[in-house]
Amino acid sequence: MSEIIITTGNEVPKKNVVEVLGVVRGSTVRARNIGRDIGAGFKNLIGGEIKTYTDMTANARDEAFNRMVNQAIDLNADAIIGVRFMTSMVMQGASEMLAYGTAVKIK
Repeated sequence: MSEIIITTGNEVPKKNVVEVLGVVRGSTVRARNIGRDIGAGFKNLIGGEIKTYTDMTANARDEAFNRMVNQAIDLNADAIIGVRFMTSMVMQGASEMLAYGTAVKIK
């Protein structure tokens, strides 16, 4: 199998969508921890990037993205179009990272 094409666009240049397989998604819920919060509190006083939260968000985004791609592979998709990311608070101190798009067959 060749690599799956992934795009935020609604089409793949020089290709035609021949079948829509459905919405694919991947998500993960991540919680803050006391160690990160203490470090973030100090950083908040002096300003600048809160690296631990940046890393946590990047890891959550990667995990959600990989789960979305795996769902598309299970459907034998050639591409995922219209890819988007979304976050939502699940409870105090815990957020969901969601990646979603439309799995398609292309020619």
